[in-house]
Amino acid sequence: MTYKQALVKAAAYCAYQERTQHQVREKAAEWELEPDEIEELVVEMITQKFIDEERYARSYVRGKYAARRWGRRLLQQGLREQKLSEYCIRAGMSEIDPDKYWENLLGLAEKKARSVAAEPNPLKKKAKILAYLASKGYESDLARDATEEVLK
Repeated sequence: MTYKQALVKAAAYCAYQERTQHQVREKAAEWELEPDEIEELVVEMITQKFIDEERYARSYVRGKYAARRWGRRLLQQGLREQKLSEYCIRAGMSEIDPDKYWENLLGLAEKKARSVAAEPNPLKKKAKILAYLASKGYESDLARDATEEVLK
């Protein structure tokens, strides 16, 4: 594939949804571009505003948080996997409203408490709720507080 063809494909790839430099580099490598062409392509995509990693981080956090109710730890891990800078990660995490975060955490804890209501052992019930909240990426101290509030 020529550089010009790759430029058109990369523009379409980035226009479809938000992308990171890392994702575009991987895709360009699949197109078997030379390393210097890949870097030139990435610079061109940034210049034309097809790639904006801060915008990507904000969009990622809004999407995963709203749709999947992920906690901060899981969101940060996902952003780090995309090789984003700490600045972009902080910018993305600023999209989370602390009050809504707590409400979501309580909601998830209540939902899990209902699903384990048949568990006779209160310690096992608490452990199951905490494990669920940890798997969703919530911080252990907040998960513990939410679990205690739900189990009162």
